[in-house]
Amino acid sequence: MIVEPEIARTGLWTRFCAWLGRMWRAFLAPFGEPEPMPVIPLSPAPAPPPPPPPGVLRGRRRLPSPLVVPANGYVFNFHVQATFVWAADGLYQDELTSSIDALMPYATRRLKALAARLSRLHSPHRAREFEAELQRELQQSGPWSLTWRGATLSCDPHVWVELDEHVKEAIRPYWEQIIKLDFEHDVQMRRAEYAERLSRQWTTILTDLMVSPVAGGAAEMTENELAEVVRKIVDEQRATAEKLEELMTRKVDGGDTFERTEHFDALLERLQHRADRLFQQADGAPANGHRQDGPTTRTL
Repeated sequence: MIVEPEIARTGLWTRFCAWLGRMWRAFLAPFGEPEPMPVIPLSPAPAPPPPPPPGVLRGRRRLPSPLVVPANGYVFNFHVQATFVWAADGLYQDELTSSIDALMPYATRRLKALAARLSRLHSPHRAREFEAELQRELQQSGPWSLTWRGATLSCDPHVWVELDEHVKEAIRPYWEQIIKLDFEHDVQMRRAEYAERLSRQWTTILTDLMVSPVAGGAAEMTENELAEVVRKIVDEQRATAEKLEELMTRKVDGGDTFERTEHFDALLERLQHRADRLFQQADGAPANGHRQDGPTTRTL
């Protein structure tokens, strides 16, 4: 095979350029930047273990609107306000929150069923009795145990009862009268206590004057005036007792009526006994207004 001279020279020149390029790169290699190290993929580090769950966590939820349950007669209603206290052991805070949100409808329906069963037994204006019975029923049953996605939560409802607005307006005059009578009762009690204290002081003074040997002449000289003072005290005490009896006859039936009646009867008996004793002491003095052996004459 015969090779043309021009083609042969081209091949030689190509090989020479390639050799010269290799030599030039080898010469510049020590002065250039080092080639980057190949990236070797590493396995991710294991995630740290989750912290242990806390102890007992608690949450609180209040009903946004009261539960409306019928009263006796099904004409008026009671309004039951409620706050639920939740507790769980071994749950994180976010788990407890989500569990409470999921279980709130069940707890609300359970409380409403219990309240509706008890409310039908009470008159529309007996909210206090209904509230006491509902609280007693919840206390006897203890906290409710509810389960959600394997977690057990305890629920403790706290309730209070309000009257229907129509019932409030209907019984408002009654309670206004009760407040007025209670105020009058307090005023009369203060007056009776003051009259009793004043009577006790006068009794001490008059008794000392009657039994004292030094003041015997003065007591006999002023018998009419002493009797007038005693009669005035007795009249005031009897007037006070009559006012107290009149107040008790007008008093609306209440839980403490029997106790107040006993107190007033004892007070009236004590005042009458003291008045009778004063009259006996005044009537036992001599009828004349002078005594010959009296040391001096004294006027009250």
